[in-house]
Amino acid sequence: MLQCMKKYGAKHMYSALKVAEYIIGYCNEKKKTISNLKLQKVLYFVQAQFLVNHGQACFEEEIEAWDFGPVVPSVYHKYKIFGSTFIPIPSNTFGIDINDYDKSDINAMVDACSEYSATELVNITHNQDPWKKTYRQYERKVISNELIREFFSKYSK
Repeated sequence: MLQCMKKYGAKHMYSALKVAEYIIGYCNEKKKTISNLKLQKVLYFVQAQFLVNHGQACFEEEIEAWDFGPVVPSVYHKYKIFGSTFIPIPSNTFGIDINDYDKSDINAMVDACSEYSATELVNITHNQDPWKKTYRQYERKVISNELIREFFSKYSK
């Protein structure tokens, strides 16, 4: 991992809204639809990937355990106007602040998640320890990055 960081430079954290905008733009470019519900799960898996593979978070905002799985509240509120429909491309400058190495990692996770519906991704996250150990009905509780890293580290070997 250190060799990768030396080769590509140390990764810096982004805002979740920038990452979400990039994911939406990438999906639109690849003719893949993405709803707010699916976007939330993709963000969760992207964060897990960065925590395990890079040793730090991709974005700075916290992820909360909501009824339908992990959610980044600021991203949810920005895109909730689209309801359960697909989100159109946000702008033609999406991803301008994200380096190519990180885009590659994000793209790989988006591609992997695109094989599943939003409902399937909800079911997957509901069966994983980070959400199960954090979720409390009628409460918005933060899923810690440490819990995410610990859970997904088991599968990265």
